[in-house]
Amino acid sequence: MRCPLQASLILLTTLCLLDLVVSEDGFCSAPSVISSSTDSKHLYWKVTNPTLSPSHLQDLPGFTRSVYKRDHALITPESQVFSPLPEWVNTLAAYLITPAIGSHFVMYLAKMQGNSQSGLPAHDVERFVFVVQGTVTLTNVSSVSHKLEVDSYAYLPPNFEHIIKCDASATLVVFERRHASLENHFTEQIVGSTDRQPLIDTPGEIFELRKLLPTSTPYDFNVHIMDFQPGEYLNVKEVHYNQHGLLLLEGQGIYRLSDSWYPVQSGDAIWMAPFVPQWYAALGKTRSRYLLYKDVNRNPL
Repeated sequence: MRCPLQASLILLTTLCLLDLVVSEDGFCSAPSVISSSTDSKHLYWKVTNPTLSPSHLQDLPGFTRSVYKRDHALITPESQVFSPLPEWVNTLAAYLITPAIGSHFVMYLAKMQGNSQSGLPAHDVERFVFVVQGTVTLTNVSSVSHKLEVDSYAYLPPNFEHIIKCDASATLVVFERRHASLENHFTEQIVGSTDRQPLIDTPGEIFELRKLLPTSTPYDFNVHIMDFQPGEYLNVKEVHYNQHGLLLLEGQGIYRLSDSWYPVQSGDAIWMAPFVPQWYAALGKTRSRYLLYKDVNRNPL
């Protein structure tokens, strides 16, 4: 016969287990510490409010899903470190990918606060910004302004005078790289939004692909939006000379990088070095969407 203390412990354990729930995306997790209210949630709400890590692990000392290896890295939200962004006003940034990791580009999250504004990239550096939360105003040297909302983006050529301002708050994902220029080929400012880009044919694949930049020679990188319905996956197990920077915007799934397999979700960032084996499958009950940087149109020599 169990003593009263044993019975109490068993009851407490049972109640704790019953508190575990299956999230809306299909992962078993503890109840979120974040309000479940859907009011005012924007399209990529989970990028800044991740839910894969159970709440009872969020304060566990030393816990992180982040991984850094020679040919890839997974940078998850609980390990992202924000600090003032040089040359920007009232803006904090978390550098997710830099040349120190082995890349030839920079990828960072910029959290703009009230009355904030951007600085300019270094000389000969091109910039791509994508809005994941809030609204900003982009103005160029000719005083032409564009309002950028969630799912909007802009490409700014190297040495192109511009300023990004935010009156309230906004979160941007930013890519920058030193432009690999070619004689008599010049890039131009581009402003657009994902929903206005056509689907690109992907023979042998079932995911949906949109390219946010022109595929013409002047542009030395492109940014793709890739959509997977639950259960869809990459058919090709890619191994190529290009490198990638990725931000998962929606959903969750499994990403293979080299010989490792990682559960990933909205808000996770990934760096893929040249020739690292890579593959993705979408899980859960909702669409997976990720933003993917890829170098293009240049001889690797």
